[in-house]
Amino acid sequence: MSKSKFSHLPLSTSGPIECAVSGSALLNTPYFNHGSAHTSEEREEFNLTGLLPQNVQMLDQQVKRAYEQYSTRPDDLAKNTFLTSLKDQNAVLYFRLLQDHLKEMFSIVYTPTEGDAIQNFSRLFRRPEGCFLNIERIDRVAHDLAQWGKPEDIDYIVVSDGEEILGIGDQGVGGILISMAKLVLTTLCAGVHPNRTLPVVLDCGTDNEKLLDDDLYLGLPQKRVRGEKYDRFVDEFVQSARKLFPKAYIHFEDFGLTNARRILDHYRPSIPCFNDDVQGTGCVTLAAIMAGLHVSQQKLKDIKVVIFGAGTAGVGIADSIRDAIAAEKKISKEEAAKQIWLIDRPGLLTSDSQLDEGQKIFAKDSSHWSGKKDLSLLSVIKEVHPNVLIGTSTKPQAFNEEIVKEMAAHTPRPVILPLSNPTRLHEAVPADLLKWTDGKALVATGSPFEPVHGPWGADGKNISIEVAECNNSVVFPGIGLGAVLCRARLLTDKMLVAAVRGVADLSPALQDDTAPLLPGVEHVRDVSVRVAREVIKTAVKEGVATEQHIPDDDAELEEWILEQMWNPVYRPLKRVDAKTASRQAKAELKVVGSLEGAGDKLGT
Repeated sequence: MSKSKFSHLPLSTSGPIECAVSGSALLNTPYFNHGSAHTSEEREEFNLTGLLPQNVQMLDQQVKRAYEQYSTRPDDLAKNTFLTSLKDQNAVLYFRLLQDHLKEMFSIVYTPTEGDAIQNFSRLFRRPEGCFLNIERIDRVAHDLAQWGKPEDIDYIVVSDGEEILGIGDQGVGGILISMAKLVLTTLCAGVHPNRTLPVVLDCGTDNEKLLDDDLYLGLPQKRVRGEKYDRFVDEFVQSARKLFPKAYIHFEDFGLTNARRILDHYRPSIPCFNDDVQGTGCVTLAAIMAGLHVSQQKLKDIKVVIFGAGTAGVGIADSIRDAIAAEKKISKEEAAKQIWLIDRPGLLTSDSQLDEGQKIFAKDSSHWSGKKDLSLLSVIKEVHPNVLIGTSTKPQAFNEEIVKEMAAHTPRPVILPLSNPTRLHEAVPADLLKWTDGKALVATGSPFEPVHGPWGADGKNISIEVAECNNSVVFPGIGLGAVLCRARLLTDKMLVAAVRGVADLSPALQDDTAPLLPGVEHVRDVSVRVAREVIKTAVKEGVATEQHIPDDDAELEEWILEQMWNPVYRPLKRVDAKTASRQAKAELKVVGSLEGAGDKLGT
C-alpha cells in the first residue's frame, strides 16, 4: 500500500509505533500489547520470548478465540464485564472484536446493558479507570486532573455528574461508566485515538436512596450537592481542563434536567463543548426528519412539528429543528420557533405555562388557545395539522390510532418518530404506525425494531419496510472527530447543521423508500468520515478551526481524516531509546503517576 501524503501528521496511523518498553511492561500496556500476535522478531527485540506461548497467531485468530469466550458468558451483564476486562488488556483486540460483531455487541457495550453495569458499578468494581473528582475537595480538582498528562496528551474528555443516566436516573459515582462507554463509541464509530481520551465523573453525592443505603456504594455517601457549590465545582473542572489540556474537546453527558442545558449554554460561547443529550439527540432526529422530507418531497422550510415531551431531549430536538429552519429560510430563531409546538404533561406549552429557559422560545400565545376545549396532543394535531410528530415523553402508547389517523388525514407521508427508551416506553410501535397509515408513515424509533411486513406495495403486494433507529452514535462521534482534528475553538450551530446534512445525505431511504431513514451502526465509520468532513469544512468557513493546512478538496480532506482515524489493527513496534522517547512510547499515556511535578501545573 502506498504511503499517505499525510503520514507526517502527529495523529497519523501509518507505519510502526515507537515503543521504549519491553517484557511485562509492554504486555501490560493495552495499546502496545498484541498478545499471541507478536511476531518472532518482536518477541526477541522486546524480551517477550519467555512470556508468551510459542505459536504466533494473527488478529483474526485472536478475534475468533475472544468471540468464543464471549459467547460462553451466561448473560448480557457477564458479557459486558468480559469485554471490559478485554479492553484493559488489549485495545486492538477489544475494538476489532466489537467492530466485527457490531450489531450484536452494540447493546452490550452501550444501552441497555451498560445501564445494568452502571447500576451495579459498586458491586462489580475491580479496578479504577478514569478520573474521579470530589465536590468536597474542589481544591484538588486541578491537581487530580493534572496527573493525566501533558497539554498535548488529551484530545477528548467525556464528563458526567451521574444524575440522569440512560433513563435509569441518578447513579452517582457509577456515572464514570457512561463516560467510559461514550469514549468507547467515539473510538469504535469515529476512530478517536483511545489512548488520548479521558473519562471523568464529578461526584456530587446522590439522591438515589438505594445507593445511599448500600454499604458497598463507592461514591460520596451523601445527598447530592446543588447550588453555588455545585456551579463552582463544575467551573473548577472546566477551567482546569482547559488550562491543562487546551486542545481537548469536552463532551458533557447525562447531567440532570436542571443542569444539562444551563451548563452547555454557559460554556458553549467560550470553549469547544457538546452535550449529547441536548445536541446529539437533536442532530440525529433532524437527520431522520430531513431524510423523511426528501422521501415525501416536502421542504424543511414548510414543516410543522409537534413534539410530545418537553424535557431535555424534546427541547434539544426542538432547538436543532428551529436552527435548521432559521438557516434554511434566513429568518430569526424566534420566527422559526413558531413552526414547532411542544407538549408536556399539562398539555401544550403556552405563555401561561410554567416554563424553563429552554422552553420559553417555543411557548405559544395563550390568547390564541384560550377558547379551545383542551390543550391535549389530539387537540393540537387537529388544530395544527403537523407533518412531523416526535415522542420523547416516555408515555407508552401515547400515539394511539385516533391521533395517528388524524395526523395522516392532513399529510400524505407523515414523519412519526417515537423516540422514548427503553422499548416498553415507546409512544407507539412501528407495526401499528404503518398499519394505521396504510404503510405511508415514515418511521424512526429510539430503539431497534424488526422490519414490518404489510400489503403496502403496488397492487396491494406485500412488502417489507425497514425501520431506522435514531441512534446518536451515527452523529456525535463524527462531530467530535471533526472538532478534534481541526482543533475547533468552538462548536457552532452551523457546524451542527452541517453534521446533520452529512448524515441525512447518506440515508438509505433516498434510494429506496422502504429502506431506513438513517444509516445503521454497521456503516457508522463511513458516516463519521462524512460528518467530520462537513464539520471541518464549516469550522474553516466560520473561522473557528485552528489547525493549519487543512485540505480544501473534499476527497483530499477525507484522506486527511482517514489517515488520522485510529483503526483496530496491529502496527509494527519500533524500538526507541527511553531517554528521548515520547510519553506514548514510554507507555505513560493515561498512567497516573508518570508525570513529575504534575500537581504543580496550576500552582496547586
